[in-house]
Amino acid sequence: MNRVGTGVNAAKAEILLLAPDLLGESLALQLTSLDPEITVYCRQDQLQGHPGLVIWSLETVASLHQLQLELHKLQEFWQPSPVLVLLPRALQISSPALLNLNCPGVLQDPDLPSLQEGITTLLEGGRVVRLNSEGAATEAPQPTMGLGQWLLTSGLQQISNDLQLIEALLIPPPDNLLLRLLLEGRQRELRSAQNLLLWLWGPLQVGLAHAEQLGCSSSNTTPSARQNSNGHGESVAITLRERNAIAVWASIQGRLTHAVEEGLSNGTGALLAIEGLQPERRRDLLLALLQQLDQVMARLRAAPEEGVQQLSMQDQWGSLQLDLRRQAIQAMTGSYVRLPRGEELHPVAQELMDRSDLNQSDEELPDARRMLEPLVLDRPVLVDGQLLPADHPKALLQLETLVSNWLVRNAELISAELLGICGDWPELRRYLLDQRLVSTRELERLRNQLNNQSRWQLWVQRPIRLYESQRLLYQLNAGSIEPLTVIEPRDQELRSLGWWQQQVALLLEARDAIAPQVQTLVQRIGDLMVVVLTQVIGRAIGLVGRGVAQGMGRSVSRRPIGRS
Repeated sequence: MNRVGTGVNAAKAEILLLAPDLLGESLALQLTSLDPEITVYCRQDQLQGHPGLVIWSLETVASLHQLQLELHKLQEFWQPSPVLVLLPRALQISSPALLNLNCPGVLQDPDLPSLQEGITTLLEGGRVVRLNSEGAATEAPQPTMGLGQWLLTSGLQQISNDLQLIEALLIPPPDNLLLRLLLEGRQRELRSAQNLLLWLWGPLQVGLAHAEQLGCSSSNTTPSARQNSNGHGESVAITLRERNAIAVWASIQGRLTHAVEEGLSNGTGALLAIEGLQPERRRDLLLALLQQLDQVMARLRAAPEEGVQQLSMQDQWGSLQLDLRRQAIQAMTGSYVRLPRGEELHPVAQELMDRSDLNQSDEELPDARRMLEPLVLDRPVLVDGQLLPADHPKALLQLETLVSNWLVRNAELISAELLGICGDWPELRRYLLDQRLVSTRELERLRNQLNNQSRWQLWVQRPIRLYESQRLLYQLNAGSIEPLTVIEPRDQELRSLGWWQQQVALLLEARDAIAPQVQTLVQRIGDLMVVVLTQVIGRAIGLVGRGVAQGMGRSVSRRPIGRS
């Protein structure tokens, strides 16, 4: 393997290990024995030249600010050598906060093979970040909640717990039809109660991150911090062989491929058309879309090199969407599969491509340039008000969220078309759809529910999200498809709404305008009731009681002594 030290080309790469004496000597001996192509030194005076890598091992971390200052000094002193920071297992800092470290290598409590792999990656000019799920030992202090916030949060917590229990009982669906109908009815009641709570006690700026895990209106988090949506954060593992757009896309593609192959459940709290497909067809469709996206990325990357400048990247992307979806359908169904329809055999892939309307677009998809420019042109990514390179961990996680959202929404468009075609082609149901949807009644019920849900989202939920400057994204996280609500300006889309959708936004505006006056009126009435009860009725009751006591005292004093 060809190893290139920073500023020094030698047979052996020199590594400086900054660690406590006993740990440093033991670790240096183990690394040298495992890989004879590196030489690990524990003191600066032992180096024969500039080190190819600096490893900084920490036993404790007092604060993130102090860690950032020390890391900045270390990087300035050993520039341009990359620095690998080894963090202890127990930390008072959360994983999303550690992603802010401007360091090519961060490993938390690594074992020896992981450390060796990280060293190899950094010596080859890559980046490696591995953080454990228990990164934060203590929770951040929460602000004191008022009565309304407490009622809303506690109510949503109870509803979320009940929804999780019911969803666990419905996977797989019980054989008893009556029990299944009861559970599904209870699930609909809980979701209606959840929406009613949000409508009555909104707005959503009351901190619902811990109260609402399955609902559509999640907390206002950014894609870069999605691993902290459940409180402490999940493990983060990012490895880049090179620090360019191609390596970033390869890492994202590998992570999403692994997530799809492991299997995905629906954690959105809403119906998904992709649930109607067989698990194998669902996996094949997602993998085919991901593979087609990889080919589109390669074509867009090759266009500037070939001198193709007639169309902008946005126009090229739009022109390739139809062919991308057609190729995904063909890869999912197979090119040579034929099924009977009537008295003749028909090629499945060709029939599906001919009868599907694949020119549809999802209005909730964000601008494709946010995803394409960093992955194709290697441009920086705007994350939390900072322009970060695409290989930065926070930028990579945001790009992964955008790609997974594109993946799920395109799979939804294709799956909805397939469900409609299966309604007219019964023989196709056994090949594509889940076993329960072979029944015509079940299939039509699912299609009707999806249509009603789509209308509700189009006419009610979308205007609300636009007015609140929210965008709903779907991400592949921990074996499930989960919703993520991000805040971004959507004024132009709001102005282009139709008449009915504008009335929904107007109702929200009227509610926001009237709510303070109503709240003030209720508060004044409450203060008036307190005055009436304490100053008027209370004093009156006191006077009556005093008069009764005085009257009883007089009657006792007038009673003759010794009278029996």
